[in-house]
Amino acid sequence: MQPKVRTCLGFKDEAEEAARFYVSVIPDSVFEGAFRREPDGPAILVSFTLAGTPYQALNMGCETIRNEACSISVMTKDQRETDELWEKLLAGGGSEIQCSWLKDRYGVRWQIVPEALPRMFMDEDRGAAERAFQAMLGMVKIDLAKVEAAFRGDSA
Repeated sequence: MQPKVRTCLGFKDEAEEAARFYVSVIPDSVFEGAFRREPDGPAILVSFTLAGTPYQALNMGCETIRNEACSISVMTKDQRETDELWEKLLAGGGSEIQCSWLKDRYGVRWQIVPEALPRMFMDEDRGAAERAFQAMLGMVKIDLAKVEAAFRGDSA
């Protein structure tokens, strides 16, 4: 069954390349197909799913402007998965931003968030939650051990 709603990412001319890259990086993802006006022509619209979430990528034929307020957020289970995904998305020309955000080589922004992070931020102990949040603010890629230490109130 086709999803009723898909997020569409616009690209100048690298929609299929980007979609295939994202599918190769995010586990449990699938490249679903491409619409081409001619059988051997470039893809105009591609459909893909990233870990169960449906997307489209559209070749617009012109430079696209990305909104800094939009990003794809990926929850990771631990520091190893965070590090691995971070490095893969930066490969080939991406750039680090801050507080778990990066921009990939296509200009798409991502948030790579260890699943423990929001749990700490929403903890009933508001002092611990604030310490964790403040620790995260000083980071680019999340260092889960340091955020957890701040949450616990460890000085080291």
